Amino acid sequence: QVQLVESGGGLVQAGDSLRLSCAASGRSFSRYALGWFRQAPGKEREFVAAINWSGGNTYYADSVKGRFTISRDNAKNTVYLQMNSLKPEDTAVYYCAATVSIHTRTGEYDYWGQGTQVTVSS
Repeated sequence: QVQLVESGGGLVQAGDSLRLSCAASGRSFSRYALGWFRQAPGKEREFVAAINWSGGNTYYADSVKGRFTISRDNAKNTVYLQMNSLKPEDTAVYYCAATVSIHTRTGEYDYWGQGTQVTVSS
């Protein structure tokens, strides 16, 4: 069992940066792959980025590639999402999630946080 708590969201202007954090509790955090997803109003939850257990393998959605960076610190049981050059279309609730092996599909993740709101004004 893994409990996930996101933080770091907020209201920023286009072009600004934010760093989201997701703190995990429970056993064997380092065994899990972690992902970030987002959901905008009226839209389905979509994949943003994922990282494997060691941090040596990462995936990104095309829409964020080159702007967002996912990383993890297993000693701190935390995964991060550094978001640069933010755009209004990045506005959404951002969720972190955990799974046994790295995936980009929402349905493959077993544990989810409660989400943190990111709003980017133009």
